[in-house]
Amino acid sequence: MPAATPAVMKVARLYDYLDVRIEDAPVPRPGPREALVRARVCGICSGDVVPWYIRKKAPLVFGHEPVGEIVEVGSEVTHLQPGTRVFVHHHAPCLQCRACRRGEFVQCPTWRATQIVPGGMAEFFLVPETNLFGDTLALPDHVSDQDGALIEPTACVVKSLTRAGRVADASLLIIGLGVMGQLHVLLARHLAARQVIGADLVPARCAWARNLGADAVLDAALAPLPAQVAELTDGEGAEIVIVGPATTEALEIGLACVAKGGTVVQFMGTPPEARLDLSTHDLYFREIRLIPSYSCGPSDTRAALRYIGEGVVTARHVVTHRFPLPEASTAYRVAAEDKTAIKTLVTFN
Repeated sequence: MPAATPAVMKVARLYDYLDVRIEDAPVPRPGPREALVRARVCGICSGDVVPWYIRKKAPLVFGHEPVGEIVEVGSEVTHLQPGTRVFVHHHAPCLQCRACRRGEFVQCPTWRATQIVPGGMAEFFLVPETNLFGDTLALPDHVSDQDGALIEPTACVVKSLTRAGRVADASLLIIGLGVMGQLHVLLARHLAARQVIGADLVPARCAWARNLGADAVLDAALAPLPAQVAELTDGEGAEIVIVGPATTEALEIGLACVAKGGTVVQFMGTPPEARLDLSTHDLYFREIRLIPSYSCGPSDTRAALRYIGEGVVTARHVVTHRFPLPEASTAYRVAAEDKTAIKTLVTFN
């Protein structure tokens, strides 16, 4: 017989940047079209450690890259059963509005309103109806829990490279080689980019990207990045530039590195007060596309699971640090401050 679900659980609640506390919280109970999941692992997202971004949400039980095992389903849930290991996307769209019909899932009001309860860094979490039916994926037996925790970040990269246009045979520059940059390296390589270039200020991250298959890595501290990229691309620049850092300065560098007719993808959001000083003349006559890519939707998570199932992306590629839930505060600090950390996971007993 399965163990009875407790009434109280442990959660990691974030009160401020670098202020994470382990607390007790009630275990939520599922309604007729909901499910309760016992967490097994949850990743710490790059956005979780961006001070301006996380502070506007605090206090909260953070974490939105969870994998767990269903322990209870409502009376009207038939497609998933207790005992099934699942990835759950914290946001899910309605699939009916105009934004959804256009494939712009993150612009769906339902997508923005949905969430798992109370969050991924909890021993148990509730999956509401929209999330359960719209973007909860059963994991194949050969996909480990830690591999599954990479579905959401990998899905964001799937969307980024989809919006970038044709990757095959393109020269591609990735500015910023944290975990999202490393995932871009893996998928760009898999999608047959002609030349994959990584750039960062941290030598250890550059070395990691080279080990994952980047053709060249550039230390952005050694010389202006546009000049280094020009030297590698016969003076043309990169045809696709992925800008990871959440700053207008990084975007300006990316625009200076892109080839004529190329695409610059803004992968992270900047603070609300940030403004980009942009030469529209240059943008027009060089025909540069500046495209944002925010989060991901159901088509992206399914593609991500497929890549993970095929071994294109796995935990061994990017996970460098693991901590149990009682050490979530340490895990958060490592993800935020340790420049050698690529991906940090929190595990549950």
